[in-house]
Amino acid sequence: MARKTRVLFVCVGNSCRSQMAEGFARYYGKDIIEARSAGTSASGVVNRSTIEAMKEAGVDISAHTSDQLTKDMLLWADVVVTMGCSSLEYFWDEEVTARRIDWQVEDPLGKPWDTMVRVREDVKKKVRELIKRIRENRL
Repeated sequence: MARKTRVLFVCVGNSCRSQMAEGFARYYGKDIIEARSAGTSASGVVNRSTIEAMKEAGVDISAHTSDQLTKDMLLWADVVVTMGCSSLEYFWDEEVTARRIDWQVEDPLGKPWDTMVRVREDVKKKVRELIKRIRENRL
């Protein structure tokens, strides 16, 4: 059996967007993806509304933790997906061989519930497309 593709999802606080992406990747891609998430300035908590929005979508992320991005995480990853953070340069150097993909995803933190739901659906769509690309060896 081939090794799973290691995907690291990164946003600023590791509280909303990257948590959603990790949850969807584990749910939809568990057979081919090993997923983690981190923040360039991790908040230390997963946003309660994010947990509820994901629960509404059938994905339980209540046991997730908000983790600070480290260089070791980047070295672990085959693919790094950023969502609204551009400060990876502090960690990124010639040792990091992961493919970097940037998704423009609105930060739902502190915004109305409909924004959280819209962002969740956007992230779900992007994760499912990423999984499809990995399955088809188009990544």
